Amino acid sequence: MATENPVESLQEEATCPICLEYFKAPVILDCGHNFCRLCVTQCWQGSNANFSCPQCREILQHRNFRPNRQLANVAKGAEGERVCETHGEALKLFCEEDQTPICLVCDRSKEHRAHAVVPIEEAAQEYKVGQHHVVEKLQEIQMMDTQRSWEHLRQKIMSEFEQLHQFLREQERLLLARLAELDQEIVKLQDENVTKLSKEISHLSEQISELEGKCRQPASEFLQVRDIISPPQIPTQGGKVSHFSQTTLALLLSPVSVTLDPDTAHPRLLLSVDRKILTWDVIRLNCPEHPQRFDLSPCVLGCEGFTSGRHCWEVEVGDGTAWAVGVATESVKRKEELSAAPEVGIWAVQRWGFQFRALTSPPTPLSLSCVPSRIQVSLDCEQGQVAFFSADSEDPIFTFPSTSFMGERLRPFFWVWGIGSQLTLYS
Repeated sequence: MATENPVESLQEEATCPICLEYFKAPVILDCGHNFCRLCVTQCWQGSNANFSCPQCREILQHRNFRPNRQLANVAKGAEGERVCETHGEALKLFCEEDQTPICLVCDRSKEHRAHAVVPIEEAAQEYKVGQHHVVEKLQEIQMMDTQRSWEHLRQKIMSEFEQLHQFLREQERLLLARLAELDQEIVKLQDENVTKLSKEISHLSEQISELEGKCRQPASEFLQVRDIISPPQIPTQGGKVSHFSQTTLALLLSPVSVTLDPDTAHPRLLLSVDRKILTWDVIRLNCPEHPQRFDLSPCVLGCEGFTSGRHCWEVEVGDGTAWAVGVATESVKRKEELSAAPEVGIWAVQRWGFQFRALTSPPTPLSLSCVPSRIQVSLDCEQGQVAFFSADSEDPIFTFPSTSFMGERLRPFFWVWGIGSQLTLYS
């Protein structure tokens, strides 16, 4: 096996693969390949993204390169005038047939006498022109790759927006269908009420005739007439319309992925690693003192805060019998026993044993058709409204009267008590 020439190896290491000359201000890419700074900059000219290595074609995330000072020293050492290894003369000619530099003595030798020979500078110039064409071709390929990437991104954006439009069209269809059903039900009930009212009018006509007859009777008999008129009762549809409106507005809310803030958690509350599960513990944890921590009430706040917009999040309450979920102001008291109500900056609903109630002042009992396992908390900062829905059936649970939050930051609020009580936040 032939031994590798160390001089040729050094010269090869010091040669830029783009311009085929010794490195000038060499830089190294993230993939490990080296180029002249000017050469690689020209290759990337006109590209704003998806920069690729001119040698291995690896896609680079950023237009990053670092100066290679060690290689610069090697190139500087190899840049000295090259000499013929056989005759020790300067390599000033280039044999086109053997594709190798030769000296003047080699040109007169038998080996190269009949070969076409040109000055080495002229041969180098021809190679530079060829490399320039290669660089242009690489730039064209890179431009095509960039255009394909932009086209792929454009198609992806169009696809995602089409899915969003499809979702909105489906929601529009469902809401219009619900509205049509409600309209039919209202018309039906109106017809029933008209029929009932007609009967009442007929009954009243009979009573009027009877009264007119009694008015013609003597005074002693007239005073014995009793009040026989009872006003007709006409049901309203306000409740159902309100239910429909609340359900519709719930679709306009922005879902929020809420996480629990450990700095506010009462020492008896355990938080999961992902800060999505809240559990009450009989053992009081040795928590560090913190000005934001609830010291007396087993409460914790969410990390997220809101001052504008419409937002909602879901909480799984499970089978626990002592919990409360809702919204609290940033300034809610932390170092004293809480009596939750809007007056102290808390809007929440609570389960206490078998009773459900809204934490108003005094508490408002809630009559629920079924016990919810998941509750949606809805916050409308613009309208000053906090509402609660059953996430299972979408039925409204309670809506607090509109108020002004005075621009104060609002945070998710949670309260649990007793063994077995646990709250889980949905992403």
